[in-house]
Amino acid sequence: MIEHVFACRLTKVLDEALAADVSQLDDATLHAELIAFEKESSRLAAARAALASEWDSRVLWATDRSRSPGARIARDAKMAPASAGRDVRRARKLRSMPLGAAAFADGSMSADHIDVLCTANEAKLTAHYQRDEAMLVEQGGKLTYQDYCHFVSYWIQAAEDDVAEDKATRDHESRYLKGGKTMDGVVDFQGRLDPIGGAIFWNELERIEQQLFEEDWAAARAEHGELATERHLRRTALQRRADAQIEMARRSSGAPSDVLPARPLFTVYVDYETFTGRMCELADGTVVTPGQVLPWLEGADVERVVFQGRSRVIDLGARTRLFTGGLRRAVELRDRHCTHPGCTVEAKYCHVDHIVEYCDGGETTQENGRLLCPFHNRQRPGRKNPPTNGP
Repeated sequence: MIEHVFACRLTKVLDEALAADVSQLDDATLHAELIAFEKESSRLAAARAALASEWDSRVLWATDRSRSPGARIARDAKMAPASAGRDVRRARKLRSMPLGAAAFADGSMSADHIDVLCTANEAKLTAHYQRDEAMLVEQGGKLTYQDYCHFVSYWIQAAEDDVAEDKATRDHESRYLKGGKTMDGVVDFQGRLDPIGGAIFWNELERIEQQLFEEDWAAARAEHGELATERHLRRTALQRRADAQIEMARRSSGAPSDVLPARPLFTVYVDYETFTGRMCELADGTVVTPGQVLPWLEGADVERVVFQGRSRVIDLGARTRLFTGGLRRAVELRDRHCTHPGCTVEAKYCHVDHIVEYCDGGETTQENGRLLCPFHNRQRPGRKNPPTNGP
């Protein structure tokens, strides 16, 4: 009879937690318990990775002639094959990531952060990773998930141009769109685009989708007045997205042949954090390589952003009421997303808020400006209808 040493102890703890009446906890305790459980769940994933690594190294998954470790785990643990395969790949990577594994085990890095770190430990980057592991792990313990993805993407590009360019080439070559009509004439399709092509498509889709949302909301308000809620909208979010794609096609077919397409905007950062030079990204923060940008340059706009320098002078007057033009753009480039802790709403959907209120003498300057999404901008004490500073 096999004794499940670790599993039995874990089962007892989980049984106690599941038996607890959490409805009796006060708000502060409930929040603290939830966050503690989330952090401990990452430590549990670290312990699972250690078990999986040893199990995989002994090739125990092959004892019943399974085709792969993931297939054996998926079947015996009744998991999705993709989830089981991810766990095995993570366990294998961690064998050569001592500092990352330690941070995973002590809870200073979540499972999601560890998966991002694993992307920096590719075969061609081994020497660079070993050199910079301490720095990468340190940043992983400080940054939010979104910011850490951004940070590691820059590190990969700075560490080895060939690796980043090879991946960019694979992303571009793997683009596709497939679909067709059913017997009833229904069209069903799916596809994949590289970051630049995807951004061009997605930005326009979201722009039209927002227009449709505003139309739906206006219709709901006209019929139900101030009592209108989301359930009164005539379309669901997915239906609006489908209709937005149809509208994109209608507008394209109706456009004159001599109309020039919109020019993409690429941002090149210089001296961004610890990196220098040729770091490029899209407006939504997606890091792209010089090789990806090159084919677009003839029909694109490029802006250079220098931090801690005087390359770009923005002077719209300290008493200008709203953040507009170059001043708004500067705040967008600096903050990237809503500055409320944990909020990741993109810059294009945010307001630029005065840190010291304009009515209290606050100046309209970069130093006194910050991005806040509409929701968090309305949460400021005493604020009901904040001024609009963009989308």
